[in-house]
Amino acid sequence: MKIDNIDIKATIEKAQLLIREDKQLSSATKSMFEIMILIITLLANRLNLNSTNSSKPPSSDLNRKKQPKRKTDKKSGGQKGHVGSTLKRIDDPDKVELIKIDRSTLPPGKYRQVGFDTRQVFDIDISRVVTEYRAQILEDDNGNRFVASFPKNVTKAVQYGTDLKAHSVYMSQFQLVPYNRIQDYFADQLHIPVSEGSIFNFNKQAFRLLADFENQANNALAASYFAHADETGINIGGKGHWLHCVSNDDWTLYYPHEKRGKEAMDDMGILNRFKGILCHDHWKPYYRYDCTHALCNAHHLRELTRAWEQDGQQWAKKLKNLLETINCKVNDAGGTLDIQESKKYRLEYRSLLNRGEIECPEPVRPKKKGKRGRIKKSKSRNLLERLRDYEQDTLRFMDDKQVSFTNNLGESDIRMTKVQQKISGCFRSIGGAQIFCRVRSYLSTCRKQGVKSSHALDLLFNGKLPDFLMPKVV
Repeated sequence: MKIDNIDIKATIEKAQLLIREDKQLSSATKSMFEIMILIITLLANRLNLNSTNSSKPPSSDLNRKKQPKRKTDKKSGGQKGHVGSTLKRIDDPDKVELIKIDRSTLPPGKYRQVGFDTRQVFDIDISRVVTEYRAQILEDDNGNRFVASFPKNVTKAVQYGTDLKAHSVYMSQFQLVPYNRIQDYFADQLHIPVSEGSIFNFNKQAFRLLADFENQANNALAASYFAHADETGINIGGKGHWLHCVSNDDWTLYYPHEKRGKEAMDDMGILNRFKGILCHDHWKPYYRYDCTHALCNAHHLRELTRAWEQDGQQWAKKLKNLLETINCKVNDAGGTLDIQESKKYRLEYRSLLNRGEIECPEPVRPKKKGKRGRIKKSKSRNLLERLRDYEQDTLRFMDDKQVSFTNNLGESDIRMTKVQQKISGCFRSIGGAQIFCRVRSYLSTCRKQGVKSSHALDLLFNGKLPDFLMPKVV
């Protein structure tokens, strides 16, 4: 490990040797120096950590350099067949303004109209729409009155419409705009007074309407062949809680809980029924479930980088390159390798781990009497043993087309939760967290199914659901 071209490891080893050989130092002084060296080692290890060799986010990297794009033969910009987003004219404009020529500016003569030169301007009209329903009242000769029925969703003398509710939930739960700013938006832009309590009630209504969706997503994920799992810390009322996420390419489900481990995941009700392949970051509680496992190699690549950069482990550098090579080969082959090529890479994988056993051997147990418990191992040694013991789970992506190289989908699915926490700081209550998780699960799932979030909420508040949630007619 080097910092500013100073070999920290060699310097520490030299200092430890001098302390051991100095006969004039007392045992207490030597113990004090050992503690100081331990603290210095821990701090030095942290100085070299970044997004490439740890779980730190790229935004925390000092003087971060962007990786140059790989050069290809393709021209810059959109490729042939690419569906662009350039503004295009439409055939049925909302308004048409006719511009006539001032004939007084023309030379004398007779003119006839032969057509128009047209240009279109796309703009928005933010406006309030108030609909007044007038129920007709009829009276017969005997004085009996008959009143027309109002629509089912019109129950009060004055109320908010479904479009406004859907728009409010969209801004709150999808765009993560705080309540007071949504309130200002409705007041300033639309001249509609909406209290923070009403905004919360709109979210609560969406939560109730999505109860069936949550059950459907839960069952779909429990029955799926491949799924991702991850969790992240959240703040609820000033106390630490956890947000659990299980997802795949079609479904997403979030679940808040005060605990992180198996009890919370059992309460979520997916993994205790799941029998497919679960991709995760090797957190031990996941291995308590009776299913097939696949490990996130993005974590392995970062840990291998750390082992090479900080501990000088040559095997780690070579194994990192091997995993990246295998991933490229799998992608080029369409998702899986043939049996012979898969066997070749497994042998190379094991060969590098055998080199690691020589380069990073298991520590020897001290011969002191009464010394029990686990032997302290380095991070590089722990990584080596994990890659050795969980070879099948690490390399499962080679042989199964549906198994991904990383758990990036699961991590990206919970990323917006971290954004919400940065904006709001916390959830005020467990009820608010539950609303966020259920509504956000619905919106994330709809986006995966090709349904836009705003349209999904419009359907919800109008008593409908997207087609993929409707029962299939056999």
